[in-house]
Amino acid sequence: MRIFVGNLAYSVTGDELDVAFRAHGDVESATVITDRETGRSRGFGFVEMPSATDGENAIRAINGTEINGRAVTVNEARPREDRGPRW
Repeated sequence: MRIFVGNLAYSVTGDELDVAFRAHGDVESATVITDRETGRSRGFGFVEMPSATDGENAIRAINGTEINGRAVTVNEARPREDRGPRW
């Protein structure tokens, strides 16, 4: 299950996301998305969990809680829409 995590503090790392979600099940990957040019966090990330049940439990448990001082928004990631060419 792919999980979207939004409203992240810019200081949050993938390792911190991994720790937060690992309390609710196995984590395949935890990634904070960064700006290509600056390398700075864009304030959101994704967590992949192999079990949908664990993923749903993690979403319920973590949504609205604070990570590094900011209340995060957590939900199942929607498939990325094809936005066409990036200019």
